[in-house]
Amino acid sequence: MTTKAAFIYIAPENDLNVHRAYINSPVVSLTVVGVKTYEEAETVAKQLVAEGIETIELCAGFGNDGVARITKAIGGKALIGVVRFDLHPAFNHLSGDKVF
Repeated sequence: MTTKAAFIYIAPENDLNVHRAYINSPVVSLTVVGVKTYEEAETVAKQLVAEGIETIELCAGFGNDGVARITKAIGGKALIGVVRFDLHPAFNHLSGDKVF
């Protein structure tokens, strides 16, 4: 059985309609979406769950507040995983909570 998974990454210049990719393998069917705000990430996460995504991994750009917002937005309808940097190197060593 193939797991339907998603990876959401966040950066200020992302366009959620353009910055998307789909990777299908025998084990995982992966949807990758770039967003530019926590609000966009909440909307995308809800859409992905409605499309049958079972697990969502959030990039290290999401701080603790961002992870909590996405978790709350999907209401337990998918598992959430997190890549962690307390201070993200791509964001001048700030937490996503300070940037977004």
